[in-house]
Amino acid sequence: MEIIEMLYKLLPLVQGFIYPNEIELHWGLLIVLYPYITGLVAGAFILASLARVFNVSEVKPTYRLSLLTALAFLLVATLPLLAHLGHPERAFEIFFTPKLDSAMAMFGFVYAWYLMAVLLLEIWFDYRADFVMWSKTERGLKKWFYKILTLGVNNISAGALELDEKIGRAITVIGIPSAFLLHGYVGFIFGSVKANPWWSTPLMPIIFLMSAMVSGIAAVMLIYMVTQWLRRKIIDMKCLDTIGLYLFNIFVIDFSLEMLDLIHRIYEAEESFDIISLMMRSNLFWTQFVGQILVGTLVPISLLGISFFFSAKPGARKKLYFISSILTLLGIFAMRWNVVVGGQLFSKSFLGFTTYKLNLIGAEAYIAAAIAVLPLFILAALLYLLPPWEEENR
Repeated sequence: MEIIEMLYKLLPLVQGFIYPNEIELHWGLLIVLYPYITGLVAGAFILASLARVFNVSEVKPTYRLSLLTALAFLLVATLPLLAHLGHPERAFEIFFTPKLDSAMAMFGFVYAWYLMAVLLLEIWFDYRADFVMWSKTERGLKKWFYKILTLGVNNISAGALELDEKIGRAITVIGIPSAFLLHGYVGFIFGSVKANPWWSTPLMPIIFLMSAMVSGIAAVMLIYMVTQWLRRKIIDMKCLDTIGLYLFNIFVIDFSLEMLDLIHRIYEAEESFDIISLMMRSNLFWTQFVGQILVGTLVPISLLGISFFFSAKPGARKKLYFISSILTLLGIFAMRWNVVVGGQLFSKSFLGFTTYKLNLIGAEAYIAAAIAVLPLFILAALLYLLPPWEEENR
């Protein structure tokens, strides 16, 4: 027993003491970025559904912005996987030779369904009347662009608009479970890996879903504040307060689930508990306790709580929301990092750790940075072509 205890005390200092087939991490920064982006998509869509399905009128100013944000990130959601694959053309094999019992392969069909049948259709029905009007008022290429988007449906009578609203609402109702499926399956893939005790937990899909909602809502809040500032428009504080309240409540639930999972691991104390606890205290200390829990969770929750319970002035609340949204996005990214990278750091023999150093000067980092920034440029183009605040001037 003394030898075993001495071994576990020395384990944090042991690097690379692993079997030959565990020499390097197969999933790095690109795979970390993938669930992060899909989470933003799901969370932004859920925020949009609050206005359309659940009739939360306070968040109506961000309804269209949420849809366009979800679309911008969804268009690049597959790029981290394709870049990591090395041969992107192989991705089409999942459509030509479908394997229905593979959760990873089925992502292609889930992605196509959510993009084509849900998000694009909802945006089209919501903007159809605008397309018709813009095709008549705009000039040049924009006129023909909007004319093409009408798809020849130019009826904007009261009855037609009412039908658009009903169909759009039905699509949104379908889109809610679709958004859950889009991101929940990522947690399902990790949670179903029984050979990895860091991932194998039935709470993993739920934790991924809740953290997706947190990150998506925080992203839309931040984008709404920035776009209003750039347009020199007044921020709707009732809207901002409502979004902040939803963010606070969902954040508390998400953090509670993560702590429940941690307490369950401590209570169960399986054979992998020693190596996992050592990993959390050493390899993942800064990203887990400092990045995810302290800076990315407790601080933003506290800032949101201060804005609500201490009746901060509007100017102060804006600053608190702005800071908390940024910290939240950083914290969720740290969570994705801890899950993806953390699950590969320890040996399957539970007798040591491997090492992973993020090289900021290299192809992987450059590609990941480009993919992370690309949705913002796409969103800027969407905001120009499909202004979400146009209804203010109707």
